[in-house]
Amino acid sequence: MLDLGPAAREVSRVIGGIGDDDLDRPTPCGEWRVRDLVGHLLAFTAHFIRVARHEAAEAGGGPEDVPADWRAVLDGRLTELTAAWAEPSAWEGEGSAGGLTMPRADLGVVAVEELVLHGWDLAQSVGAEFSVRDEDLDAVRGFVSQFEHAPQESRTGLYGPVVDAAASTELERVLTLAGRDPRQPVG
Repeated sequence: MLDLGPAAREVSRVIGGIGDDDLDRPTPCGEWRVRDLVGHLLAFTAHFIRVARHEAAEAGGGPEDVPADWRAVLDGRLTELTAAWAEPSAWEGEGSAGGLTMPRADLGVVAVEELVLHGWDLAQSVGAEFSVRDEDLDAVRGFVSQFEHAPQESRTGLYGPVVDAAASTELERVLTLAGRDPRQPVG
């Protein structure tokens, strides 16, 4: 079991500093703007709360519309996500996300991966700092490294091509494996 709390709180800290006028800023996520990334996080958290609780959940789906009170909604969902994955049963058996069925222990790692990568994406988009615990970074590295040598067509929808960029930290190395250039300005 991983504690999703630290990564979720870091994402909450970043979103607390994002203004409505930042929603149209570009992100490291291709054509997505901050609004799209927030919508993705809203959809992801809702889905993964249901996964952790062994509730029926639709596979995949696009980003949610961003409501006027998106900060409060997302903050609440991040808290609920943390609580749901703190239950040992969340990590038992199999579940589905993104159209794939896998062990719930792996889905918990995917939840951390989403928080870390997209939390970093949001921070980059608005010029905020972002920190990651070593154990979370280890889990994300283990997950993304599975796709390091995969053909790009099998990475599409997950990550962009591996970026050949000098990485001076472990976070930067993980980001390059996930198709992000940690040294390239957003925009």
